[in-house]
Amino acid sequence: MHPIFAFIDAPIIIGIVALAALLFGADKLPKLARSAGQAKKEFIQGQADADAAAEKARADARERAAAAAADPMDAVSPANAAGQEIPAPTDKGTL
Repeated sequence: MHPIFAFIDAPIIIGIVALAALLFGADKLPKLARSAGQAKKEFIQGQADADAAAEKARADARERAAAAAADPMDAVSPANAAGQEIPAPTDKGTL
């Protein structure tokens, strides 16, 4: 915990609230608190959206890296590699 919080106790908090009431007026304090809560909610929602977008970007990058590292010849059958039919093996060896 930060050392400055050791000096903040109930009378100081009451003084801060009273000073805020004098500066902003008692009728504006609920609006100010409501807007602060709404700003916090929007910030948390934006942070969650950014985290989801970052996770999707990481997953896409992993998929691209896996696709780049894959051997392109894995998807090609031996018969189609040269573009011609390969004859079946015989007992006599090669043709």
